[in-house]
Amino acid sequence: MKIGIIGKPQAGKSTLFRLLTNHAASANGKVQMAVGRIPDSRVDVLARLHNSRKVTYATIDFWDVPGFQPGRNSLDFLQSVRDVDSLVAVLRAFDEETVPSLTGIQPYEDFNDLQQELLLADWMLLETRLERLAGQRTKNPKAGEELAVLEKCRETLEQDLPLRQLELNSEEEKLLRTYDFFTKKPLIAVVNLDEEQMHADSYPQQAALEAELARISVPLIKVSAQIETEISELDAEDARVFMEELGVSESGIARIANTVYRHLGLISFFTAGEKEVHSWTINLGDTARRAAGKIHSDIERGFIRAEVVAYEDLVRCGSMQKVKEEGLFRLEGKDYIVQDGDVITFRFNV
Repeated sequence: MKIGIIGKPQAGKSTLFRLLTNHAASANGKVQMAVGRIPDSRVDVLARLHNSRKVTYATIDFWDVPGFQPGRNSLDFLQSVRDVDSLVAVLRAFDEETVPSLTGIQPYEDFNDLQQELLLADWMLLETRLERLAGQRTKNPKAGEELAVLEKCRETLEQDLPLRQLELNSEEEKLLRTYDFFTKKPLIAVVNLDEEQMHADSYPQQAALEAELARISVPLIKVSAQIETEISELDAEDARVFMEELGVSESGIARIANTVYRHLGLISFFTAGEKEVHSWTINLGDTARRAAGKIHSDIERGFIRAEVVAYEDLVRCGSMQKVKEEGLFRLEGKDYIVQDGDVITFRFNV
């Protein structure tokens, strides 16, 4: 999963990137990628339960995109985010003299600039394709179907709405997959606060920003990237106390990852044993056989059965032996729909 971190210069993108990946941002003005490990307390519990020698968390690839400046670097900006799966827009609310803002502290205006750039790019792509399809209508029998879907897209953009809000059936969604529409990508807004703003839960243009995000169904996460970076360098107990004082129960990457998972329809399942506990990310609704393929194509190809126990049942019972005694151990076939938190052993033959 690739997530592009976007925003205006001096918004705190690189600080957030370092917080999420523990990797210093580059100063060369180019896109930088690093892997962020997704915290999941269930992985830690399973590792203790099995006395596992190795622990592997799920990960996200974060792309730190150079700051967007309207009218100056539009083409480079759009090219940088074309291949990502989702976008995180970092909006500056903090005021810091040592980090001067180029345009002032205006998170609502900054979000609007980013959103309008993405809407405009989609509009231009849409108009170009509509012109071509209009000339092919008599020769291409499927041109009419595609035109109908694109007309729906045009109506949505005319309402100043992103295309991810357009309700489409499965066939229409399939037709749009060939397009790189930017406003089809899931978007999360992260407002970057200072410590005082975090305590007060108040920042400039708050009402306008939150109303706009609600209008277009964009989730909002409040972070203080600089403070959370400092917290990440403390020992576990001091970090916990500091986070409680800030009114934060989870780290920045945990909040972003949880929101991304919900927004993209993703879940986690686990493989667990003395050798390793491993967290795997799949789509909500994936079958056991497809989940097996996430581990290795041979397991999917030679799938026989899945031995499944719910995470909560395993933790409550304390051992697989107890799980079996209580009748909570299940044998599932290839079409079983994997549930979030399933602990699975796959049996296969190739």
